[in-house]
Amino acid sequence: MAKKTIITAAVTGAWPKKENNPNVPMTPAEIADDVYACWKAGAAIAHLHMRDDEGNGTMDTAKFEETVNLIHTKYPDCDIILNLTTSGDIHADDELRVAHVKKLKPEMASYDCGSMNWLHSSLFLNTPKFLTDCGLLFQETNTKPEIEAFDPGMIGNAAYYLKKGVLKAPLHFQFCMGCANGIPGTMKNLIFMKETAEELIGKGNFTWSCFGVGHSALEMLYGAVALGGNIRVGMEDNVMYAKGQLAESNVQFVERAARVIREFGNEVATPAEAREILGLTK
Repeated sequence: MAKKTIITAAVTGAWPKKENNPNVPMTPAEIADDVYACWKAGAAIAHLHMRDDEGNGTMDTAKFEETVNLIHTKYPDCDIILNLTTSGDIHADDELRVAHVKKLKPEMASYDCGSMNWLHSSLFLNTPKFLTDCGLLFQETNTKPEIEAFDPGMIGNAAYYLKKGVLKAPLHFQFCMGCANGIPGTMKNLIFMKETAEELIGKGNFTWSCFGVGHSALEMLYGAVALGGNIRVGMEDNVMYAKGQLAESNVQFVERAARVIREFGNEVATPAEAREILGLTK
C-alpha cells in the first residue's frame, strides 16, 4: 500500500497583502472559498490566519468564528481539518491568542514552541507560562497541537513539555524552514531537524510536516516527501509560484504538491486518512 502524504494549505498568513499578490485571500468569505478550493485539489488540512478590515493579521475571535462557520455552512460536504493559528498578531496578549480555541474547540491549532526575534524587527514571544497554559488548554478542548519549530531548540522545548505532561504523544511537528531568524531551509537542516526529533522525542512518537519560505520552498517540498514527512504549501509562506511568477491561487500550490507526491509513488491523504495518521478523534 502506498504511503499517504498530508498536504496542509496555509492560505493567507499574517503578512502578505493584495499589493504583494492580488490573489491572497483576506476576508472571511475569500478565505472560506479558498479553503474549499484547496480541499477539492487535495489539501487535508487548512491552516487559518485572520485579517482585520485593513488587511493586517488579527486574533479577533469573531473573524475566526465567521470564517469557520462559512466553511461549514457554505460547503457542508467539505471535511477538511481546520488548524487555527494562535500567533496571527505578535501584539496580541496571551489570553486573546487562545480565545478562539476556547470558543471554537478546533481539531488542530498552532503551538509555537519557543520565542525568537521576528523579521529582524520585533520579538515573537512564547513564554513558558503561555506554552504551559496553551498545552493544557488544548487537552481540555481536544485540540491537537501543531508544534511549530523554527529551530532545533524548539524541538527540545517540546520534549520538555512532553515530559511534564503539557503535551501528549504522539506529537505533530511543523518544521518551519527558511524563516527570517529561524533555521535556513536546506536539506541538510531538514534532515537535522528530523533526526533531532527522533533523538529527543523518539521514533514512532511523532509525525511531522514542513514548509520552506521563498527560494527554499521546492527543496523542502521534495525533501519532505523523500524523507517520509508531510508538506505545507500556500501564500502564507510564498506569494511567488516560481521565480518572477506570482502565484495565481493557493490551489496552484496544492496541485503542485499533489503531483510531486504522486510522482514519488505516494498517495495524497484525504482528511479522513489524515485524521487517522494524526490520531485526531473529532
